[in-house]
Amino acid sequence: MSEDALRELADLITLKQGDAVIGTEIAHGELTVEITLASIPAFMEFLKTDTACRFSTLVDITAVDYPSRDKRFDMVWHFLSMYQNHRIRVKTQIREDDMVPSITGVFPAANWFEREVFDMYGVLFSGHPDLRRILTDYGFRGYPLRKDFPTTGYTELRYDEALKRVVYEPVKLVQDYRQFDFMSPWEGAEYILPGDEKPEAAKG
Repeated sequence: MSEDALRELADLITLKQGDAVIGTEIAHGELTVEITLASIPAFMEFLKTDTACRFSTLVDITAVDYPSRDKRFDMVWHFLSMYQNHRIRVKTQIREDDMVPSITGVFPAANWFEREVFDMYGVLFSGHPDLRRILTDYGFRGYPLRKDFPTTGYTELRYDEALKRVVYEPVKLVQDYRQFDFMSPWEGAEYILPGDEKPEAAKG
């Protein structure tokens, strides 16, 4: 879609859903609409049924983690209108303990998407018919896509030949993490390769 067409769509949505829309933005040829948390189900219903929108396909639901922010997560929905041949991104900011209204009643495809966001970020969806983990194991601890989740996780599993079953154990690293100083990988080497010399100002 052209930028003019996207701006026209943004103006139409703002006009019809003024109470729900916080703001709109057009960047890189895409329209993003930010809405209030309370308006989620009704706004999604509007996107699906309004004759000028007809966003009949839910493409994806995800989240973005900003740990230092009071409203820690951005909830993000992507929609496609095959009737009007355009796309839209909807987002809203939520706190860590906020309950996000499920849109499974409007878009049944949201079921697994919302379960994935719950599994990866710990976001809770009110009204979801079966909110449980979908990618990690049943006893998994933590939420892997949060920025404060350790890269090693908390537990590891392996098959124990003696017990003839899978066992869970605390993570044990074979070595401590190395400290990276962003210097050359050849720093301290006996022979310095051509092109890897340090400028005089940087020495010492």
